[in-house]
Amino acid sequence: MDQLQVRPEAVREVCRWLKVESGLELDYLVAITAVDFVDHFEVVYHLASIGRNHSLVLKTKVFGRETPAVPSVVEVWQGADLQEREVWDLMGVRFEGHPNLKRILTWEEFPGHPLRKDFQGA
Repeated sequence: MDQLQVRPEAVREVCRWLKVESGLELDYLVAITAVDFVDHFEVVYHLASIGRNHSLVLKTKVFGRETPAVPSVVEVWQGADLQEREVWDLMGVRFEGHPNLKRILTWEEFPGHPLRKDFQGA
């Protein structure tokens, strides 16, 4: 599977380009996930083209454990809404510009983000 690494601040524009202008027609956001590497987070976007039957993995490294953030891609793919909320809830990566970024699997007062390697438990 093809992979592309981009800077965090470029995520939204690169996603828009991959969907609309690149000719790849990556019109389907399969999943957004995140990995905690302790010194940084990696946010991973799994993209696919239904009509062209191909896919791409887009990755970005996000540094800073206290306030990791990347631009939201909800305006590119509406399906990113719940996926970004899940990554925020479980990993603590903020999606800047998300219209309703709040917890989705834990309650609002839940202490921390349970899939982080440094999570101590509730």
